[in-house]
Formats: sequence, structure tokens, C-alpha cells
Amino acid sequence: MTVNSIQQINRVMLLACAPFLGMLIWLLFVSLHISIPVKSPVVSTPINLAQETTSLNSLLTQANNDAIQTKTVIQQYFQLYEKSTAEVTAMLQSAASQIAKPGLIYDARITAKLGSPIRQATSGNIDIQLFALNEKHYSGYALKVNLKSDKAIKLVLGNDKLGSSETTLAAASRYGAVVGINAGGFADDNRGKRYPLDTTVMNGKYVNGFFPTNNDTAFIGLNKDRKLIGGKFSSQSELDKLNPLMGSTFVPVLMKNGSKTSIPYQWQSSPARAARTVMANYKHDQLLFLVTDGYDESGNSGATLAELQDKMQQLGVVDAYNLDGGGSTTLVWGGSVINRPSDGRLRPLATNFLFFK
Repeated sequence: MTVNSIQQINRVMLLACAPFLGMLIWLLFVSLHISIPVKSPVVSTPINLAQETTSLNSLLTQANNDAIQTKTVIQQYFQLYEKSTAEVTAMLQSAASQIAKPGLIYDARITAKLGSPIRQATSGNIDIQLFALNEKHYSGYALKVNLKSDKAIKLVLGNDKLGSSETTLAAASRYGAVVGINAGGFADDNRGKRYPLDTTVMNGKYVNGFFPTNNDTAFIGLNKDRKLIGGKFSSQSELDKLNPLMGSTFVPVLMKNGSKTSIPYQWQSSPARAARTVMANYKHDQLLFLVTDGYDESGNSGATLAELQDKMQQLGVVDAYNLDGGGSTTLVWGGSVINRPSDGRLRPLATNFLFFK
């Protein structure tokens, strides 16, 4: 390698290192100052207790005023509610009285036609009134009954046994009923047993099965709403549609929907007159029983069925059915027999209607 080559290399190296050497010399002669920022201390503002107390008192006063105003509004609304409730109650009572008014008017008309009751009893279960009937050709009694509950009436078997018999007086006494009245017909067997005639229903159940109408027989009773039902039925399903609760059988039907029905010839003349028991109803579903006296079984005393039809039409009866009569006709009130049984003594019966206070 020549001297010239070496010198050239040195020059290149100097040129390359010159900037770094200049920077190093500058750093040696220049002082470097770095400032670090310092956070200023927080200065607390002193609390003014008096001012804060005044402010809180003002807020409490405002809150109290708001509470008083809210209470006043609530009281006004409550008073308005009480007033409106009282008005609504009065309106409901007025509406109820208006609804009941037609029934009361009609009931008063019936009572006016019957006269003054000779006996009466009322309770939460029943209203019942007894009237005397003194017609031109017969005398007897009318029993007007308003059933208010299911506890007011029962149909009972003689001594509570099928095939047994009992007088109406004995049944009423045994059950403690205020009133008793004879029910359906009966049939005796050769062993001295007395059975209800045909279809008999107690507590919604058929006592001795269903019997279709035969020789104008009719079922007479009440449904589960304590409304009078009855008539001729060829099948049990027909009767079941009426929801029978209780009832018995006799003959004939006397009135339907306010109109007289045709009385079978046999019952027009055999007997012509007799002690009778009729079960009927009039508007608003109250019951009416007519019980007439007959002094023997000869057919010369008592009422004809046609006469009773006339009387019931006069009273505004809707439906009516003939129950067992003659020596069976019995009306008991308060432990005493009211009518005069045509047998001269009480007849033991298979079924009786009883009424309870």
C-alpha cells in the first residue's frame, strides 16, 4: 500500500467522524437544565356553618310545606272518594229497591186479594203467611211462601224410610218444622208397605227411579233454584233438563203459563168435590198452596178442581198442580192441624213437604 493511499483513507475517516467530535465538544461546554413541574398545594376554603345551617333550614321548611300540601291534596281526594262511594252505595240501594219494587207491588196485590193473614212467620230462610178462604161452595186456606234459602223446605219420606208412612203432623214435629203439608200420592203393597206414587225426587236423587207419565200423572216439585217445576214427562232426560231438587207425583196439571188446562174427565167427577191440596206459583217465583176442607169422602163437600182453577186465575197464578187430596189433605202450623181431615183422623202418608224458619 502506498503513502498516498494511506493518506486518502485517513482523510475519509476524519470526514466521517467530524460530526460526532463536534457534538461531543458542544456537550462539554453547554450546561443542560431540565425543569420538573411541581403541583401547587390545594388551599381549603373555610366552611361557614351559620350559612349552611340557614340553607338546610330553608330546605327543611320547603319540604315540610310540600308535605303539608301533599297531605291536603290526599285528604281532599279521600273525602271525594268517600263521597263518591256513599253516592254509589245509595244508587245501588235505590236500584235494588227499584228492582224489588215490582215484586213487592205484585205481592201486595196478591195479599190484598187474600185478605189479612191469620198467621205468619218470617226469618232469613222464609216468609210464610196463612190466609183463610171462605168461598161460596167451599172453605179452606191459602199458604203463601217465599223461600229465601235451601234450608227453608224439605220433602221427606214417612219416617225417612222408603215403604214407610207418617202423618204430616208427626213429620213436622219430628223435624221441628214450622209448617207441614201433604205431598204426592202413594201406593200400598200387600205387606202393608206404603210407597210414594211413581217419580219421587229428594235432594236431587230419584228415590224409586223414574216413571213416565201414566194416566195423566204429573211430577210436581222444585228445581235447584227453588222454583216450581212440573208436568208430564215421557223420559228421565226430559225431567233432568229442569234440574229437579225435590218433588212427588199426582194428577192432574191444573194451570200452565197462567192458563187453565183441561181436566181429565175422571177427575171432574170422581169425586166431584173433595178436600184438595194444590201447589202453585205466581210471578216472582213465590209459592202458593191452596188447601180446602172436605168433611167426608162422599164427594159432596170440598171444592171441585174447576173452582180451584177459577180461584187461582183470579189470584194471578202461573202454574198449578194437584197434590194428593181427600183424607191425605193436611195442613199443620206450629204443631197444630189447621184444616179438618176428611177421614176424621190424620192419614199416614208416604211423603210430606216441610217448611222451616
